[in-house]
Amino acid sequence: METIATFLAILPFPQIDPVLLTIGPLQIHWYGLAYVAGILIGWQYARRLVRNTSLWKNGEPAITEAQLDDFLLWAAAGIVGGGRIGYILFYDLPSVLANPLRALEIWNGGMSFHGGLIGTMIAMILFARRHKIAIWSLFDAVSAVVPIGLFFGRVANFINGELWGRLSSMPWAVEFPPGSGLAYHPSQLYEAILEGIVLLIVLAIMIYDRKALKTPGLVCGIFVLGYAISRIIVEFFRQPDAQIGYLAGGWLTMGMVLSTPMALAGLWAILRARRAAANAG
Repeated sequence: METIATFLAILPFPQIDPVLLTIGPLQIHWYGLAYVAGILIGWQYARRLVRNTSLWKNGEPAITEAQLDDFLLWAAAGIVGGGRIGYILFYDLPSVLANPLRALEIWNGGMSFHGGLIGTMIAMILFARRHKIAIWSLFDAVSAVVPIGLFFGRVANFINGELWGRLSSMPWAVEFPPGSGLAYHPSQLYEAILEGIVLLIVLAIMIYDRKALKTPGLVCGIFVLGYAISRIIVEFFRQPDAQIGYLAGGWLTMGMVLSTPMALAGLWAILRARRAAANAG
C-alpha cells in the first residue's frame, strides 16, 4: 500500500467539526444544514423560473408559485425518506436485516441519491395528480434546481470526511482520515463540481438560452443523463462502500450500476420530449 512518503504532495484534511453548533442537547450538523440549504435555495430558484413566463410554452408556467410552496414539504419528504430507504436497500440491506435499528442510525451510512431521486419522483407524481399539474413540466422545474442540493450535499460529505476517493498521487490529493498518512482523491468535491456546478450551468443555458422549458421533459432528461454520466465518471475515482466493495473486475461499483439505467432513461426522456414537440408542430 502506498504511504505518504510516495506522494509528491499531500493536502491535510481540514479539521472541520461535522457539528456546526451545539445548543444543549441539540446538535446542528453541517450535513443536515446542507440538505436544508439545498432545498430552500432550490425552492427560491424554482420560484424565479415560474415567475419568468417567457421561459414557458405559450407564456404559461405549468405550476404556480403557491403550488411550489406547497410542494416544498412533499419534496423534503421524498428526498429524506427515499434517500434513507434507498441507502438501506442498495448499500446496507444485510446489516439492517440483521439489526433493524440500524435503519435509524444515519451515522452508519447516510443517504443514497438514487433513492432520493425515486422518492422525489413518487412525491412529484402524487402531487401532480392531486393538483392536476402537467407531470413532465413539474419534472423539469424540479430537475432544474436539483444540482444546487447536490452541490451542498457533496461539500457536506467532504466536511464529514466520508465517501472519499481512491488512493492518489495527484497534487490535490487529500489525507483521509487525518493522521493516516494516505492521500486520496477528494471525490466528494469532484462530484460537487460535476453534479452541482457544471450540471447547474448546463441546465441554466438550456433553460435561458435554448428555452428548454418550452419542451416538456427536455430539462428533466438532460438532468438525468447529465447526472448519470457525471456519477459514472467520478466512480472511477471514488472508493466503493466498504460493505459492498467492487462488484466486478476491480472497477465496477454499485454507483455505476445504478447510474447506467439512469443514463438510458435520461436519453429516452430527451428523445421523447423532442418527438412530442415535433408532433405538436
